[in-house]
Amino acid sequence: MLLRSLNITDFKNIAEARLEFSDKLNGFVGDNAMGKSNILDAIYFLSFAKSFSGVGDSMLIRRGAPAAFLRGSYIKGGSDDEVAAALGARRKSLKRSGKEYKRLSEHIGHFPAVLVAPADLNLVTGTSEERRKFLDMVISQADARYLDSLIKYTRALEQRNRMLRDNVTDPNLFLAIDLTLDAHARYIHAVRHEQIARLAEIHARNYRLIAGDDEPVSLAYETQLDAVDDHSLMTLLEQNRERDIILRHTSAGIHRDDIDMQINSLPVRRVASQGQAKTFTVALRFAQYQFLAETTRLKPLLLLDDIFDKLDANRVGQIINLVASDAFGQIFITDTNRTHLDHILARANAPASLFGVRDGAVTPLSIPEKN
Repeated sequence: MLLRSLNITDFKNIAEARLEFSDKLNGFVGDNAMGKSNILDAIYFLSFAKSFSGVGDSMLIRRGAPAAFLRGSYIKGGSDDEVAAALGARRKSLKRSGKEYKRLSEHIGHFPAVLVAPADLNLVTGTSEERRKFLDMVISQADARYLDSLIKYTRALEQRNRMLRDNVTDPNLFLAIDLTLDAHARYIHAVRHEQIARLAEIHARNYRLIAGDDEPVSLAYETQLDAVDDHSLMTLLEQNRERDIILRHTSAGIHRDDIDMQINSLPVRRVASQGQAKTFTVALRFAQYQFLAETTRLKPLLLLDDIFDKLDANRVGQIINLVASDAFGQIFITDTNRTHLDHILARANAPASLFGVRDGAVTPLSIPEKN
């Protein structure tokens, strides 16, 4: 899959941009807060119908503008395709080849993308919710049934918690909701077990390529359902019923799952240096990329935002070797240091484009000729 061109109008600090991309490497260089990451966010939005920054849609519209518009032209499976997004103050729409989606969730997975960004350190240092979001995003792009089960589980969980807050105590009133939670939890639990094992293997391999063999790493699935013989959420809900009534929320379920992340058999969040933690998350995102490429048979777009910060020269060099290889498809990368981008472009025997970004204006730059 390739993103041939991107049109941006009034998105964040970018008033207008018409960009044509190369098939392999596309670099964006400029000082901080100039708009480099906003270009990646526009690409990300066309894949996920939301910003990677987590802000509301109205905050994505350039100050003083009534709306924002994005349009990406793709080549997918040998055919042309197009995704267009319009963001207003109260509504957003997403269209594929001119046809608007009835549900935005239907779009997820059709144009896969993987973002590597500084905020990824939250995967190590943050709460279990951050790690579940990561896991759900990875699997949902490859498994539509998983996404559907996740949406229905979340909806039932919200209804159950609302009943608990309203002091409902009759077990018969909870039965239908608990059965719904159990049915979807079984599928989500089974898929998470399988796919975390796959991710762990790929992640360990990537970490070794970047950091060497002296720092073994691991990922492991942590879930309350493994403590129950039949992996039944119904059993857990029954065991915790009185506790949930007191707490007024559901204390057991797959919404409490986590991923145990270790380096040298110790928790990453406790023992890893900044460079190790950054390497860990970069390797994790690269594992996400390879997982999606194997599962969907599409090479996702790889978005690299300020990837080299906090890394020593050796790890930077290994990452440059990785991203310039044939293992990855089309790449979009930002950096304040043009030297990093020039090194990547020099090592890759592939088409490349380079852009300068200043105050939301994007300008094509010349690329040094290879010796």
